[in-house]
Amino acid sequence: MTELVLATNNANKLREIQAQLALPSVRVLSPREAGVPANFDVEETGETFTENALLKAKAFAAIAHAPVVADDSGLMVHALNGEPGVHSKRWIPGSDHERNMHLLEKLKDQSDREAEFITVLALYLPDTDTAHFFEGRVSGKIGAEERGNAGFGYDPLFIPDGYTQTFAELGEEVKNTLSHRARAVQKLKVFLEAWQEGSDADVSTISRSY
Repeated sequence: MTELVLATNNANKLREIQAQLALPSVRVLSPREAGVPANFDVEETGETFTENALLKAKAFAAIAHAPVVADDSGLMVHALNGEPGVHSKRWIPGSDHERNMHLLEKLKDQSDREAEFITVLALYLPDTDTAHFFEGRVSGKIGAEERGNAGFGYDPLFIPDGYTQTFAELGEEVKNTLSHRARAVQKLKVFLEAWQEGSDADVSTISRSY
């Protein structure tokens, strides 16, 4: 059994990744289960999703002394030149709802509603001081108003391509099959299966080493 610590104190994100990373030979631990203090936080000073994911992974590994998976995700809106991007959670002070309202205000005169959700997962192995990265993307558009009660963050606004409902309307079960995070986790799952089998075959096609 391989134990991985998930570097997040976000209960929604923890539940989502644990559900997506369901492998009989892998156990995903919360920070609390790994002995990481509940108030432990990492300042996200990186300029890219990859940099921030690695910062978090290394910081949690220094306490947990175990392999760590860290996630950094964000929404990139075309009409806003990629904002909020790596600052998605910290774009403005306040709640998810307040950030959604800020985004709608920014787009009120824009006809281009195209956007993209991006996730980068960093798997950091402290014993060898190495990391592997797994990226997931999903394209869509920003709706005219918040819709739906599921999900978190910008889920009530984001409508993935091929659908008419937001992530928050589609619900967790559907979102977990097509989201940016689900796509990144799927690549991580393939890597973990090969890693546990002791095979390096095709690893280069599913991860980028640091």
